[in-house]
Amino acid sequence: MSRLAQTFQNLSASGRQALIPFVTSGDPTPEFTVPLLHAMVAAGVDVIELGVPFSDPMADGPVIQKASERAIEQGMNLTRVLSMVAEFRKDDNATPIVLMGYLNPIEFMGYEDFAQAAARVGVDGVLTVDMPPEEAEEYAPLLKAVGIDPIFLLAPNSTEERIKKMAAKGSGYIYYVSLKGVTGAGHLNTDDVKEKVAEIKQYTDLPIAVGFGVKDAGYARSVARIADGVVVGSAIINKIQENIDDLSMAKQEVITLLSAMRQAMDNEVND
Repeated sequence: MSRLAQTFQNLSASGRQALIPFVTSGDPTPEFTVPLLHAMVAAGVDVIELGVPFSDPMADGPVIQKASERAIEQGMNLTRVLSMVAEFRKDDNATPIVLMGYLNPIEFMGYEDFAQAAARVGVDGVLTVDMPPEEAEEYAPLLKAVGIDPIFLLAPNSTEERIKKMAAKGSGYIYYVSLKGVTGAGHLNTDDVKEKVAEIKQYTDLPIAVGFGVKDAGYARSVARIADGVVVGSAIINKIQENIDDLSMAKQEVITLLSAMRQAMDNEVND
């Protein structure tokens, strides 16, 4: 059983939901990332989405766009991101790592070479924002062949036909984008999310993680009531950006945020 499947199975058995933080690799420095990942695990996160910096992150709002710019200025690329996963795996062979990014760097490396390299270092899933299932005929099987889950995005306007396609092609979990627009934008309406998650669950047994708009512990608790996982990204990057001149404080602020989310989500289970 894959790390992702085992993680979600264990959480389901205990009535808990996955807390899934997103961070951009190499932001604000390459040396900051791996220690932050370990600190997040210690704070109670279950799965990590590790962003691959890209020069044109079309689905990301200004906060994560800036993070990508800072990381690229530090020389980050896909090869260095894979090296970070390898470094993380030296001390943690249990926490699933999902790479999240865009197709261009993967195409440049080559689908098969990327799949093999990612598997070697211990990547568990890949969420390629601009790779729809219709264009994943070659790509998704190569990932699955080496034990990596291809993860797809669903949106508020996803049709029944599209949900079925995502469920058939994907594995690991489905990422439901709770807002129309880019990351970090808008106000999350949990009633709308609840309705759409229920619709998606008619067509798949895959866990559903909800992201785009989870800003604090209150939001995390609300989403945990209706989904299998809670993804938080821009709120974390904001903490880093606000404390860019004091990275020790930046890490502490991120951990404080995630600890509060974890506690709020677990309180929901216990209430």
